[in-house]
Amino acid sequence: MKERSVVHASFRIERTYDAPPKQVFAAFADKAAKQQWFGGGPEDVVVRHDMDFSIGGEEHVAGKIPNGPEYRFDALYQDIVPNQRIVYTYDMHIDGQRISVSLTTIEMTPAGKGTRLVFNEMGAFLDGLDKPDLREAGTKDLLDKLGASLKPKKKG
Repeated sequence: MKERSVVHASFRIERTYDAPPKQVFAAFADKAAKQQWFGGGPEDVVVRHDMDFSIGGEEHVAGKIPNGPEYRFDALYQDIVPNQRIVYTYDMHIDGQRISVSLTTIEMTPAGKGTRLVFNEMGAFLDGLDKPDLREAGTKDLLDKLGASLKPKKKG
């Protein structure tokens, strides 16, 4: 019988973006905008991205890392307050194995002409297949990509 384990952990990440809350919220709520920053690396092949951004709606992203594993993100939106808050639960799978289950809360408040974003996640990391520090580092990277996607596109 395989040894089973769970590690419980939480982390909090804060960012300030030079974009109003409405624009930051839209980067989560609009599928095309979210695809600009959410997901794996630039070489990843996304084979599925379904999104129903509503309370009770689901989001599913599945992809493959070149010369690496297949991954799947399955989320359920629990609470949405436009331009202010998003709460969702999600699980992650690698090569068909569930590696974690999490509860995430994202809060957005005005900060001058920009937005202060606070990202809180509480997770159960399963059977040593994922680690909290890796998830936190990956989330920081995603939030950096979000920031880059909010910058005005240069013309020329």
